[in-house]
Amino acid sequence: MQRLFALRGANSVERNDAESILAATDELMRELIARNELSPETMVSCIFTLTDDLDAEFPAVAARQLGLSRVPLLCTREVPVPGSLPRVVRTLLHYYAEESHVPRHVYLREARALRSDLDSAQ
Repeated sequence: MQRLFALRGANSVERNDAESILAATDELMRELIARNELSPETMVSCIFTLTDDLDAEFPAVAARQLGLSRVPLLCTREVPVPGSLPRVVRTLLHYYAEESHVPRHVYLREARALRSDLDSAQ
């Protein structure tokens, strides 16, 4: 039997330019897909957030380039908490998998500091 799961992930972005945002998002999505053995057919939806210092491109563009053309995608802003980690793209990905599946969240580069408590996220 299958059930609905949600994955969290984040990656830091080098610069506020389209190439850097797309590269960081591509790396994050590829890692989430690989670690969790996902396919576009099992994905329900994906929400991306960007910190206020990133506005040169939509992260969803990178997901579309990976073949997620039928997965509903949404881009929005992260809450600008003073002192929070700058230049970060985050995602919340919903998908179906077998009940026995163990979600493996992904935090890359400087964004690893956001969830150092999750061994599986590293």
